[in-house]
Amino acid sequence: QVQLVESGGGLVQAGGSLRLSCAASGRSFSSYAMGWFRQAPGKEREFVAAIGRSGRRTYDQESVKGRFTISRDNAKNTVTLQMNSLKPEDTAVYYCAADRGGVGLGSASLYDYWGQGTQVTVSS
Repeated sequence: QVQLVESGGGLVQAGGSLRLSCAASGRSFSSYAMGWFRQAPGKEREFVAAIGRSGRRTYDQESVKGRFTISRDNAKNTVTLQMNSLKPEDTAVYYCAADRGGVGLGSASLYDYWGQGTQVTVSS
């Protein structure tokens, strides 16, 4: 069992940056692949980025490539999403998720644990 708590969301102007953090409690954080997803009003939850157990392997959704960076610190049980050059279409609730299988790909169904989400609003 792992519990996830996101932080760092807020309101930012287009072109600005935010850094989201996800703190994990429980055992064996390094055995989970981790992912970030987002859900905008009226839309389905979509994959943003994922990172493997060791942090060497990452995946990004095409629309965030070059702007968002996912990283993790297994010593601190945290995963971070650095978001730069934000656009109004990035506005959504962002969720952190943990995959016991350690695969860390883009399908939400692969993930076993979810945080409560943090709101990101980008104004134009």
